[in-house]
Amino acid sequence: MPVGVLLITHEGIGSALVAVATRLLRQLPLRTEAFEVPFDGDPEALLPQASAALRRVDGGQGVLVLTDLYGATPSNLAARLARLGTPVRRVSAVNLPMLLRVMNYAELELDELPAVAAAGARNGVIPDDA
Repeated sequence: MPVGVLLITHEGIGSALVAVATRLLRQLPLRTEAFEVPFDGDPEALLPQASAALRRVDGGQGVLVLTDLYGATPSNLAARLARLGTPVRRVSAVNLPMLLRVMNYAELELDELPAVAAAGARNGVIPDDA
């Protein structure tokens, strides 16, 4: 079973990224889900729901968790999930190029995907002087 992907973001971000990636690729090669955190969300109260989402995407090889903003509530929630026992690797600053790059390297192991995700994000930033 391949690695799962869980996006933990503020409201409206994760689901939009997953929807666009699905539209572009037609079908995502990795089990993927978005868990969106309300702006007034309490990480302690959200932990059981986030844990359930993590379990849904985990195919036995662990989960790559992508968050939108390091140090914000979604990132802090992801850090708590990483301590629950399921193998987790976390990358912040999720964007569409990052998510697409991860999907294009779906055969890689969990320990390899954070670098792939980061490269996708970096390489997706292109100054356009046109």
